[in-house]
Amino acid sequence: MARIETDVCVIGGGSGGLSVAAGAVQMGARVVLLEGGKMGGDCLNHGCVPSKSLLAAARRAQGMSGGLGVAGAAPGVDFGAVKDHVADVIAQIAPHDSVERFEGLGVRVIRAYGRFLAPRTVAAGDDEITARRFVIATGSHPAIPPVPGLDTVDYLTNETIFALRTPPAHLVILGGGPIGIEMAQAHRRLGSAVTVIEAAAALGREDPELAAVTLARLRAEGVEIIEHCAAVRADRDDATVTVTLGDGRAVSGSHLLVATGRRPALDGLGLDAAGIAHDAGGVRVDRRLRSTNRRVHAIGDAAGQGQFTHLAGYHAGIVIRAMLFALPARARTDHIPRVTYTDPELAQVGLTEAEARARHGDRIDVVRAQYGDNDRARTEGRADGLIKVVVLRGRPIGAGIAGAQAGELIGVWALALSARLRMSAIAGMVAPYPTLGEISKRAAGAYFSPRLFGNTRIRRVVGLVQRFLP
Repeated sequence: MARIETDVCVIGGGSGGLSVAAGAVQMGARVVLLEGGKMGGDCLNHGCVPSKSLLAAARRAQGMSGGLGVAGAAPGVDFGAVKDHVADVIAQIAPHDSVERFEGLGVRVIRAYGRFLAPRTVAAGDDEITARRFVIATGSHPAIPPVPGLDTVDYLTNETIFALRTPPAHLVILGGGPIGIEMAQAHRRLGSAVTVIEAAAALGREDPELAAVTLARLRAEGVEIIEHCAAVRADRDDATVTVTLGDGRAVSGSHLLVATGRRPALDGLGLDAAGIAHDAGGVRVDRRLRSTNRRVHAIGDAAGQGQFTHLAGYHAGIVIRAMLFALPARARTDHIPRVTYTDPELAQVGLTEAEARARHGDRIDVVRAQYGDNDRARTEGRADGLIKVVVLRGRPIGAGIAGAQAGELIGVWALALSARLRMSAIAGMVAPYPTLGEISKRAAGAYFSPRLFGNTRIRRVVGLVQRFLP
């Protein structure tokens, strides 16, 4: 077995791991990267990239329905060609995440899975690596619920659904979270019948008022969404899969997608041999993302603080500062946005109204602005939607948007939370007219309106100024 000594050993070649490897090697550290699967990880191969590519094709098909005075036409969907589009997008991005690129940067890439042998030693294939610092960036896998009979059904997950070349006649989806809801709308718009089964509330993590906007659109497009009813059994008979619900109903379809969440990919890592505490939620880390073995950091999905590519990238910056410069960088979670990329999109950063009330009680203010009051939304026929901002002592502590381009609009509020800006900073922003960006400014204005208009004290001041103004 070959022995390798290095400064940093990164376990996992997904988004977060690649960011650490690229950043560290370009700053002069010796870096070894271990990846036994596909470079680019879940985001490139099974997650963000293929799902958003599929949603883009579905949006193009939906656009054929007409409106705004333009006659519609039935879209001619070539499902195989749609999947070619998905594969082509992955292929376009893959070189950026490739072995060749990282070896060109100076990273030693070993195409094998890593396993800890000791606190400072990892085995990978025929190599044994000793490092000053390790970074666990192994991502996550689909979490499969213990539904009786499910193990006998040829079900799909996000890791397999993009390989389909023919459209499902009827796609049954277990799970009404972001993955399930995105795939529901995409496949419905591409011609499939779709039923979503959710044991609790669909998009249950989100603000109910905002989630209702997105779910209403899906239902209007023909997606059946069954909420508050768990699956108790799954069976397959020839070409039909049947899911039995807790209330006795049975839902049958041609394909079953399991989208009931994800679990950190920690199996086979030998964490106990390295003194790394962990549980079902991920590696136990402190605010510096250090594990109980202080030489080992965990980032992204493996750290159990959220399952977003942009969070993994943020974590990468934290550990690079800690490992290479010995800076006391600490990770925050309050400013990390999330988006469900349906149409309309649903975006959130910081606390929802319910979370804020549980933490701060009646000390918060909640302001809203409707898409219907925005001129650009009216011109494009996209007037359904709203923004909600939760404010504590003049500072936004949470913002949610349901509507067109919500994922783009949430960036202003992510900046506000990150930089701890006051509402006056958003209110003072000059947004070009007409743009959807004016919705954020209107929400900030809604916070100040009751404090300015009708305020007796201010009216007296204005009256005095007008009386004595030359």
